Amino acid sequence: MQKASTARLASTANQAITSEDIKLLVVDIDGTISGQSNTLSEPVKQAIAAAQARGIKVAIATGRMYRSALRFHQEIGSVLPLAAYQGAWIQDPANQKIHRHLPVAREVARQLLDYFEQPQLRSLLSVHFYINDQLYVRELTRETQIYAQRSGIKPIAVGDLRQVLNNEPTKVLALSDDTDVINELLGNLRRQYTPAELYLTTSVATFFEATNPFVNKGTAVRYLTEELLGLQSTNVMTIGDNFNDVEMLEYAGIGVAMGNAPTAVQAIAQWVAPNVEEDGAATAIKKFLLS
Repeated sequence: MQKASTARLASTANQAITSEDIKLLVVDIDGTISGQSNTLSEPVKQAIAAAQARGIKVAIATGRMYRSALRFHQEIGSVLPLAAYQGAWIQDPANQKIHRHLPVAREVARQLLDYFEQPQLRSLLSVHFYINDQLYVRELTRETQIYAQRSGIKPIAVGDLRQVLNNEPTKVLALSDDTDVINELLGNLRRQYTPAELYLTTSVATFFEATNPFVNKGTAVRYLTEELLGLQSTNVMTIGDNFNDVEMLEYAGIGVAMGNAPTAVQAIAQWVAPNVEEDGAATAIKKFLLS
């Protein structure tokens, strides 16, 4: 599953990046450090702890809600702000300071809802609005209940979601078990909205996600790296498994995709780790940061 050796990971100065160059490790949660068990394995925890013992700071960048991601942040002992909602919400759990919150404009959220509620789509989609780190839904569908159980979040069913649009949503998500529906949704809405209007992605094959156009994990990692820590991209290693991780994999000096990542995501990474159920994140950390 390997794409490139350490020697081929070059910085902008055309010099090989070594473990000594990396000062920040940023990891995704689902499909990266957490698999089907929805927990961290001992090998992953030990590898992260070993990297921290070498002075490397570790952060999380996830599509999850802040509240849902917090237990992972605490379990790895991160001292940095947590980047949730693809980086739309960056908050420091130590002092509760919100470093960044970039929501979706109310009118755009209303337009998306109108689109999702077309007769041919309404019964196929479960729509989620995330407002003030709460999850609002039209109704409790089976897909929403599965999502809520894994996330540890209690959804608030409100019927017509327009009722909660007095506030701007941090993220809009549409779920469907039919991946063809999600792919068609993504393609159609990417033709309707430019990247300057909305950031559209999939975090797993059944999740369509929309956020503020200035939001993605790449800009979140850049904020942590350059504005918070005064480092450069060549000082960063990132690990992710899906299309919402692409920007942070491209930004980092070392970008690692998981073996369970889609082929297109693996193609842009500099190295491909074993899959999440084989503790691929631990393998990557050992290879690049602990050897």
